[in-house]
Amino acid sequence: MKRLHVNLGVEDLAASVAFYTELFAAEPTLLKSDYARWMLEDPRVNFAVRTGGGTPGVAHLGLQAEDRTELEAVYARLARAGGPVLDEGETSCCYSRSNKRWVRDPNGVAWEAFLTHGTVPGGEHSRHVEVPVATPSARKCCATPSS
Repeated sequence: MKRLHVNLGVEDLAASVAFYTELFAAEPTLLKSDYARWMLEDPRVNFAVRTGGGTPGVAHLGLQAEDRTELEAVYARLARAGGPVLDEGETSCCYSRSNKRWVRDPNGVAWEAFLTHGTVPGGEHSRHVEVPVATPSARKCCATPSS
């Protein structure tokens, strides 16, 4: 794995962008009306904030792979770590096209493993989209998956 992914739900995007821009000494690499992302090199992290996804706080954590081989290795580790793995497959959310799988840690924290392979043109899927989960309920993209 090459980059840790942290996704926070926030109430006030503008205030959060101002805070994290100052904290990281860097402007967001992607800024939308409901979402901001910093692809930081020090520390090497994909840090995102978004509105409209429920309670503010940690939405989920993730491991972002750099290529398909690395993604398959991360997927294998997810399976060995235990718990049911949700294979979301190819998806578009958070202004990106990705291949994803999800798992929960023993405390219920959602972890996503993914490889991003493009952006979503023209704001398509700018809001969180419904995606299937392993249970009959549904969750929203970039939100915490159902248990």
